[in-house]
Amino acid sequence: MSKALTKTEFNFPGQKSLYKGKVRDVYNINDDFLVMVVSDRISAFDVVLPKGIPFKGQVLNQIAEKFLDATSDIVPNWKIAVPDPNVTVGHMCEGYKVEMVIRGYLTGHAWREYRDGKRTLCGVAMPEGMIENQKFPEPILTPTTKADVGHDEDISREDIIAQGLVDKTEYEMLEDYTRKLFQRGTEIAAEMGLILVDTKYEFGKKDGKIYLIDEIHTPDSSRYFYADGYQERQEAGEKQKQLSKEFVRQWLIQNGFQGKEGQIIPEMNEEFVGSVSDRYIELFENITGDTFEKSDASKIQSRIENAVNEFLKNHK
Repeated sequence: MSKALTKTEFNFPGQKSLYKGKVRDVYNINDDFLVMVVSDRISAFDVVLPKGIPFKGQVLNQIAEKFLDATSDIVPNWKIAVPDPNVTVGHMCEGYKVEMVIRGYLTGHAWREYRDGKRTLCGVAMPEGMIENQKFPEPILTPTTKADVGHDEDISREDIIAQGLVDKTEYEMLEDYTRKLFQRGTEIAAEMGLILVDTKYEFGKKDGKIYLIDEIHTPDSSRYFYADGYQERQEAGEKQKQLSKEFVRQWLIQNGFQGKEGQIIPEMNEEFVGSVSDRYIELFENITGDTFEKSDASKIQSRIENAVNEFLKNHK
């Protein structure tokens, strides 16, 4: 089994701080650059699982790179360079306190709410008589608050504006960007025989300008179905064939874990870890149309450190 990158403790020139997220370690360089190292950690139900998934970080980073480049005409984004397969360096922006979630289909969290009898989500009405994985007449925006710890919470656009999380004019811009990004992502996915089901976007500001930040259209932030056979599976009442992290959540649920108090994370054996790695690589190849080239993970820490130091040396 290849070595997974589960922890970083770099000390780069000009480093002011290090933020460790569930998956990403983000280094602040002189309040100017952010160095985002995408680890092989994997989280589900807001819990980081005990084992890393080899090549997962590379998959996420390189898919995000591709989609940031493919959408830069819609909204400026934070990316400056990708000096290493697991690293993106970009502009340091002040992030908005909300995540923009957009859903084209009734699945995941939205379906669970719907199944339990709710017909509005984040103040948005959902039609009666829908079934799981059915397409919405129009994509719906269901933003969440961005929690520093614990769970993100659903919130309506009215409450976002009323609470001053984002002012009305800027929030309307975020909505517009979100719809356009989702439309672009949908078109690219369709070319690859996939359906972009739902996703989330994060935005920030620098020098008064809005930027798209973080990852985009990766299997950690998005859900994809295979287009081939979608309608047949719907009509037969079958589960959709999907490429997303949902299969990890389903495996955890089947093994008695949903992140609730007192529950124990099931044993992740080597076979399971390998299968998750294979699924991430499968998604990479399906969504990008490129063959995945595994990076040399034998000395991944020094490889990353050298690449970032070289970038910083050339961008003083």
